[in-house]
Amino acid sequence: MTETWYGQACGQPSQEYRQRALARQRQLTKPEGALGRLESLAVELAALQAVDRPQAQRVPVLVFAGDHGVTAQGVSAYPAEVTVQMLHNFAGGGAAIAVLARELGLPLHVWDVGSRASSAIAGVVQSKTRQGTDDFSTGPAMTEDDLQAAFDAGRRAVETACAEGADLLVLGEMGIGNTTAASALAAALAQLPLDELVGAGTGLDAVRMVQKKNLITRALNLHGAAITAAAMPAVAALQRVGGLEIAAMSAAMIAAAQRGVAVLVDGFIVSAAALAAVRINPGVRPWLLFSHQSAERGHLRLLQTLEAQPLLALDLRLGEGSGAALALPLVRMACALHNSMATFAEAAVADRDGTP
Repeated sequence: MTETWYGQACGQPSQEYRQRALARQRQLTKPEGALGRLESLAVELAALQAVDRPQAQRVPVLVFAGDHGVTAQGVSAYPAEVTVQMLHNFAGGGAAIAVLARELGLPLHVWDVGSRASSAIAGVVQSKTRQGTDDFSTGPAMTEDDLQAAFDAGRRAVETACAEGADLLVLGEMGIGNTTAASALAAALAQLPLDELVGAGTGLDAVRMVQKKNLITRALNLHGAAITAAAMPAVAALQRVGGLEIAAMSAAMIAAAQRGVAVLVDGFIVSAAALAAVRINPGVRPWLLFSHQSAERGHLRLLQTLEAQPLLALDLRLGEGSGAALALPLVRMACALHNSMATFAEAAVADRDGTP
């Protein structure tokens, strides 16, 4: 595949505004560092947004959906039909992310980039060239053209969601079988052992988890040499063992970073997409903020690989962008504290040196 837009440079966080934000934090009426990571979060956002007063009010939520041919091998506790059923649930406002978006006042955009839905679903943007991937344990998950279409859909989704401006972007996913694809992708790109990656997903028992790991091992043996030999291994890995929704999220992260919009990364699946995005375009990494550490076994290892420190650990493993949405109030409070606390001078409070 010829490198196109996704290899283009991303902007850099503003060092000037980072220093200004650090200076302001030192002037606020509290001991320096007393608000812990809320301070560093506000400083980082100020640098990313290149502003004195960072914000997290305009935050669109993008959920990408796709089906996986590998579900034919019994890697999920739920049938593949659930993906399409959940698309209706998203559009109807009954899914967890729909509830959270509504409570937080966030616009929810749902894109079908590869589900098995044979007709349009009201409230869902359809942008796909196929209904699900092929079984990657027997051949590539998709063609290069399919992957390019998923990339382009991810980019267009960001352009649409952020057209009127965005302070942050939340990404989520839906796709029965996608923990299998995410595990294979992480193993291929980071050379992580499957024993530390393969988890219960939708609720597999121990026997089926072993079957899932064995299936991924066969797939990596089938595709590993081609991935390693490719000019862009992360692109090859997405095509061979990834998912259409995972590829769209990788592209969305790159497109957001190129627009100067930070992404609040969700759990295991989105973090696997983040790993692919960073390997395709390393300039993406500063634009990724990590919301939580999920209960899915491989997520900790992915976070370590990405040198990420998540904001929350609530034993979540739902996906959909739910963990990122739950972390957003913390981000908003970090901004409010940074922006609205009085300085020592404003409050006529003596600082640590006794100067009022």
